[in-house]
Amino acid sequence: MYIQEQVQYADLDDDILSFFRSISVDFIHLELRGGGGGTKKRTGADQAHFPLMQRIQAGQDCTDELEQAREQVESQGMKLNNIFMPCWEEIALGKEDRDEQIGHWCRMLESLGKAGIPCLGWNFKPMGNFRTRSDIGRGGASYSTFDYERFNQNRPEPFDPPVSADEMWANMETFLKAVIPVAEAANVRMALHPDDPPIPQPLAGIAQICSTLDQFRRIFFQIAPSTSNKMLFCQGCMTELLGMGVYDAITEMAGANKIEWVHFRNVKGQIPRFAEVFIDEGEVDMRKAMKIYRDNGFNGPFMMDHTPAFAHSGYTQLHGKAFAIGYIRALIQEVYG
Repeated sequence: MYIQEQVQYADLDDDILSFFRSISVDFIHLELRGGGGGTKKRTGADQAHFPLMQRIQAGQDCTDELEQAREQVESQGMKLNNIFMPCWEEIALGKEDRDEQIGHWCRMLESLGKAGIPCLGWNFKPMGNFRTRSDIGRGGASYSTFDYERFNQNRPEPFDPPVSADEMWANMETFLKAVIPVAEAANVRMALHPDDPPIPQPLAGIAQICSTLDQFRRIFFQIAPSTSNKMLFCQGCMTELLGMGVYDAITEMAGANKIEWVHFRNVKGQIPRFAEVFIDEGEVDMRKAMKIYRDNGFNGPFMMDHTPAFAHSGYTQLHGKAFAIGYIRALIQEVYG
């Protein structure tokens, strides 16, 4: 069974890759959001590679850069499993240049296939994620938190004009019917991440249609029933929505072979209030959850996704990642053998 971890494109180097391989990571998820993101300062020739996300969105062929990234990951004994790309606003909101942008998305899928990268993670939430003031937890760590009551007291500026659920569904259907056949031809699987928080209402003027199981059934089994149209099963989001009903959701989606990879994280509480906590202290029995994945044919990869922020200077996200990855590896050895 496999463990996946995220690397920012601008941080992609042998040091970070060798670190992840040393703590038993198998697959790399290459994060492109933010125009490259990352923490390294880039100068000279490196700048040509920095805005990869923008170049892809502009319809440029980035096969060479993606292939180089794959080869670099492979040189450290791992597999580059996917990149992540949010569905662009022009597509999700059905703007005038939607068709042109859908064409650029198709070119990206073709480039991924040529580069030997099998998956594309994506979301369909133009307004992004929503959070409120963080809870403080174990050892003073900060937990990413959503409190609906607090959110209502200070809602973000809504999108104008509002976008209804019917409009979002029409945009989703147009998009999937155009791109999934291209993904199939390129031998690439698209994995959709849920809304976060998964609340099926317009939290900031735009309806959320990737929140509930009924919405996912419509997307995966009705609009585009394809092996290239799958779910990035965020166990955290599904727990935020369903509580302990998450076990049944795992059974359904894994049993239908609709889970491409898992964000294997834990939370306390559910909508209207939840906090993302350390993997060993949430309300989900992670061993039980992994057994359900196994029993329904899912073989990974598992990915920890988020980690609480440490209170003490000098401690970074890498410490939290190492803790979670060790925990997941131990569960894999116990559950899968």
